[in-house]
Amino acid sequence: MACRIWLCYCPGDALEGLVRQFHNSFLDPFPKIGYNAGRIAFFAIHRKTKSGNEQGDATSLIRQIDFTTEHVHKLFSQPMFTATTQLRSFVQSHRLAGRRVGLVPTMGALHEGHLSLVKMSNEQCDATVVSIFVNPTQFGPNEDFARYPRTLENDLRLLESVGSPAVFVPDAAEMYPAGFDTSIHVGSVSLPFEGAIRPAHFDGVATVVLKLFLASQADVAFFGQKDYQQLCVLKKMVADLNVPIEIVMGPTIREPDGLAMSSRNRYLSEADRCRAVALSQSLAEAERMIVTENVRSAETIRQAIRDKILLAGGMTIDYIAVVNPLTLQELTAIETKAVILLAVRLGATRLIDNMLITTE
Repeated sequence: MACRIWLCYCPGDALEGLVRQFHNSFLDPFPKIGYNAGRIAFFAIHRKTKSGNEQGDATSLIRQIDFTTEHVHKLFSQPMFTATTQLRSFVQSHRLAGRRVGLVPTMGALHEGHLSLVKMSNEQCDATVVSIFVNPTQFGPNEDFARYPRTLENDLRLLESVGSPAVFVPDAAEMYPAGFDTSIHVGSVSLPFEGAIRPAHFDGVATVVLKLFLASQADVAFFGQKDYQQLCVLKKMVADLNVPIEIVMGPTIREPDGLAMSSRNRYLSEADRCRAVALSQSLAEAERMIVTENVRSAETIRQAIRDKILLAGGMTIDYIAVVNPLTLQELTAIETKAVILLAVRLGATRLIDNMLITTE
């Protein structure tokens, strides 16, 4: 007999349905299987080679193990680590050999924006590490931590398509062990805009990213322009604390219609998805006004963006700001360089976008 191996890993509530679906696929009785949240179940289905018909008489549960073990990555070609000590050993082996190591921190639910950063790291570094961790400390009490998409298997397949970088997939206990009681607070650049609306957000971001920097000991870290204020916060943290890492910004990657790619775009209804394109359209119009029509009034630019977004309907504006690219202080007049930041709500979904403007 040949043996086919089936693998599933998912939360316990989803695993029960998967087991039931698996059972219904075969005529013979399937033994009752226990399940636990965050576990992996391996099933072996024996095939009768003469008839070619799959039967369930020899079906058995081989074993159940924690999803955070090394067995998961055996399905994929890239190295995968769940412990800081494992990651640090991997990176140190590269650095001792004189290789440059890049880090791409993510919360998973990967898309082409993330993959573009991995490609940048592959081009600029000898080895790349991608971290996947949905960080609880950067979510507020009424935000979307519980429903934030967790798509590890698909993420790993996508990473295989861009060179199979090493992957660091810690759990919350690894990042925040019992008794953890430290937080990083970055000053002025973290306070307005996202910081005002999500008061503890950047403390959570700075803390987890610093831990990732220390865990990986990478030479360079790659972040996307779409989260521009976050990038400023992290650059300030690195400068103030003398963290020995270079931060590189990758461009915002957009859908064909201009919408900035985001893991949260999947939340949008079809109607809201159509409305959301007004963000990029309003930014493009603002750039045209500044560069082509020589408009320099920040208030005129803000009003033009506001009008276009409100015309699309269905959106509540959190902020529209024209700011200094380094300090994030608001401008009254645009001289040589500026960044336009905006954030809106469509139903329960928040979207952010920005555009770097240069008149030189």
